[in-house]
Amino acid sequence: MIAKNLTSDEYNAYYDRYLQKIPGNLELGILLLENKEEFLGLLKKIKPEDLTYSYAEGKWTIAEVIQHLIDVERIFQYRSLTLAREPGIKLPGFDHDAYVPASSAKNRSLKSFKKEFKAVRNAGISLYQSFSKEMLESQGFVSGSSTSCRALGFITAGHTKHHIEIFKEKYHIS
Repeated sequence: MIAKNLTSDEYNAYYDRYLQKIPGNLELGILLLENKEEFLGLLKKIKPEDLTYSYAEGKWTIAEVIQHLIDVERIFQYRSLTLAREPGIKLPGFDHDAYVPASSAKNRSLKSFKKEFKAVRNAGISLYQSFSKEMLESQGFVSGSSTSCRALGFITAGHTKHHIEIFKEKYHIS
């Protein structure tokens, strides 16, 4: 797979905040694997009773953040697959704030979250490894912005890293 040498026309500038959190020299498959292990290591430090904890009024619980990560991972994989198969397509955005209350994350177990995250991330790693160089570089429009297939993979890892940092800083899990 291609190392991260993304150009500014491959993603919306909003995602710079996630891309800056990941090393620029790793291939996408290795990055996603290492990022997966880092997140699973963090999940080992969470107790089942911690899932309902929120660090402030109106902020997501630990369970809701984990569900959010799984949801975003799936959506970005779908977007990547679509861009790889149908370059130039226009895909809509999604409201992640609407997904959280609809997710019923509060009814999930820590074990189920771990199992699902592993399955979804492993599927994503396989997906990105299946793409040719041309597929990874293929572009379309996501939420009105030009986006490449590979950028979505790197953004996925950066998004997970962003939430790992929030877990450590705000939820005091380290």
